[in-house]
Amino acid sequence: MTDRGDCLSRTYPVSSQQVQHYRRDGHVFLPQLLPRDSIAPFREAIVATADRNSGETRPLDERDTYGKAFLQIFNLWTLDDTVRRFVQAPRFAEVAARLLGVERLRLYHDQALFKEAGGGITPWHQDQYYWPLDTEHTITLWMPLVDIEEHMGMMQFASGAHRLGYITSKGISDDSEAFYERFVADKDLDISEARTARAGDATFHAGWALHRAPANPSSVRREVMTVIYFADGARIADPVRPEARGDLRAWLGDLPPGAPAATRLNPIVWPVNRS
Repeated sequence: MTDRGDCLSRTYPVSSQQVQHYRRDGHVFLPQLLPRDSIAPFREAIVATADRNSGETRPLDERDTYGKAFLQIFNLWTLDDTVRRFVQAPRFAEVAARLLGVERLRLYHDQALFKEAGGGITPWHQDQYYWPLDTEHTITLWMPLVDIEEHMGMMQFASGAHRLGYITSKGISDDSEAFYERFVADKDLDISEARTARAGDATFHAGWALHRAPANPSSVRREVMTVIYFADGARIADPVRPEARGDLRAWLGDLPPGAPAATRLNPIVWPVNRS
């Protein structure tokens, strides 16, 4: 079996075509970013930490659309050392830096996204709507911890929408789903998706990428771990939306607009400090 520490340190070979695909479409699928025979201890740690720290106890039929979309637990890396090694893995951060074309990357935050058996859709949205960062150099790693079969809620992207930047003041909701359904049709954007994925496969998508996920009518929980990165040197943007003000408090220490986006929760993850 592959040594897990060695696996997280080894370079993943990203081709120039994959880099071009990401920059053109705003997303790219990378098979076996974490080899299948290495994922078990990380899945075990992520799932145990997420389940231990999830505060959601309501049945699905008592939740709104956002609540039905997934169980969402943040910054697991601060709670468990095995999860920290996963989230800060040089293998992942190096890929993110190459796709973005930057030399240095910081961690924004991680989040477990578990779409429960019977869980609802994740409406169309842009992640960076929530982020008080003044840079376009943001990227999310999205990795299933279990095999995702058809009809379990695989990601869908409106290719090229990231080049439009901020589109509308609608967070994840029924309103965003309806608005973007019309928007995608009006702009004639291609919808791209991988119908299935194996545990350890990954997608990377830009902060302004437009994406959604269908419901999960299966009997299996769709367990996904995400890691969000941004380019070192980014500064705090004026958090004009309430959601961005919440992120500023949670992940960026309530720093003032114009300040460097760098707190103890945003360590440099690429390049690796070997000292």
